[in-house]
Amino acid sequence: MRSLLPIISVVLLATACFNRVQVGPVSIPVNGQSTRPIPPMSFFDLSATDINGQLVKLDQFRGKHIMVVNTASECGYTPQYAQLQELYGTYRDKGLVILGFPSNDFGGQEPGTEAQIASFCQKNYGVTFPMMAKVSTKGDDQHPVYHWLANKSQNGVMDTEVKWNFHKYLIDPDGLLRMSLESGIEPSDERVIAWIEGR
Repeated sequence: MRSLLPIISVVLLATACFNRVQVGPVSIPVNGQSTRPIPPMSFFDLSATDINGQLVKLDQFRGKHIMVVNTASECGYTPQYAQLQELYGTYRDKGLVILGFPSNDFGGQEPGTEAQIASFCQKNYGVTFPMMAKVSTKGDDQHPVYHWLANKSQNGVMDTEVKWNFHKYLIDPDGLLRMSLESGIEPSDERVIAWIEGR
């Protein structure tokens, strides 16, 4: 039993490390005016390439609740694809968009090509939400979307760091970063549902 204690401690620590939530400031009217931060650059000024190689301008999602998530096909969190698809199926007609960004940044857990990733997502999870081309979420070749998400100097709200696959960002219909949810926070978490439903 003693030999198991170090292993159990490491597992619990790792689990705790991927369950952090950062929340952006709440809008509080002052003299009839909102104090919401104004990002130096709008999320809707950005673009990405989808998994089929087509340019996607993010301003087409203006007015939607947007979840951005970095995905991987060989990760312990990969089953979250099922929850993401279920969430999208439930709330897509109520203004939810999920943008999946495959990434090989963590543990080499997304080694496939875009075609292989698309096939995997469709075959195993029936994914219908938009999937983007493979990107880097950190480092010198960090994708502009992730540069915006990670830096308060760009998003006007908070500095964040993607630490593993299936990190989730919530962006409100006005393009303001609202929440940063680490990998262990499930897509069906009550905080996500409350945000989508405006509670």
